[in-house]
Amino acid sequence: MTATIYVNVLGWLGSVAVVTAYSLISLQKLRGDSKIYQWLNLVGSVGLAVNTAYFRAYPSTVVNVVWLLIASSALVRIWRIKDRTKLS
Repeated sequence: MTATIYVNVLGWLGSVAVVTAYSLISLQKLRGDSKIYQWLNLVGSVGLAVNTAYFRAYPSTVVNVVWLLIASSALVRIWRIKDRTKLS
């Protein structure tokens, strides 16, 4: 397979992950502070960022990198809260 095919697959998987996360939140199947929700956002944003950077859609790349940073910081916060509750 060519690089373009791999990048397109990453983009599609990223799209599916982000839309799945959004739909699960909207349907109240997940909470915003759940690890699953944040992992879907993180994985989705990575796939989309790679795809948009490859195709030089830089405004979308920036949005997805910011989305990745938000999901990463949320996961760190979730882990810290979990660690604090273990110590209590």
